[in-house]
Amino acid sequence: MPATNKRGARLPQGRPPVRSRQAGVGLIEVLIAVLVLSIGFLGMAALQAKSLSTNNSAMSRSMATIASYSILDAMRADRTNALAGAYNGTVTANACPTATSTLAQSQLKAWCKQELVQNFGALASTKGTVNCAATGNCTVTIQFDDSRAGTTGTGAGAVGATNQTITTKAML
Repeated sequence: MPATNKRGARLPQGRPPVRSRQAGVGLIEVLIAVLVLSIGFLGMAALQAKSLSTNNSAMSRSMATIASYSILDAMRADRTNALAGAYNGTVTANACPTATSTLAQSQLKAWCKQELVQNFGALASTKGTVNCAATGNCTVTIQFDDSRAGTTGTGAGAVGATNQTITTKAML
């Protein structure tokens, strides 16, 4: 009886059909696919790590801006002393002022402890500078360590520290 296919058609006589030599996926192909995927996953992990560090840096800059607005609001509430220069000076987060005999000193102490220390840590590199002229033009500068951003550089403090400076100018 002659050989037929599924439809019943006769198959040509002669050699039997040759099977393909490859029956499935080879081990080398699997290894190459795993290698390509692992390189892709490592790239995604590096991208995620960089994203986290830059988001942390952006949050620190936002907190510095909010801290500068905080002392400016306190100065607006005590405009007479602010214009007289009672708020002028530099506070360092690792040595906040202790004097509280005047409203300006109390405000600077609270600003140092509640804004600078809480947001940036009690580091020598974290500083807040207030300079207000009698005309009402005020400048608040906040300097903090931004080494978590993943960049390198030099600044005040430890060798290789990366300091970020935020300057806010306002009119009282």
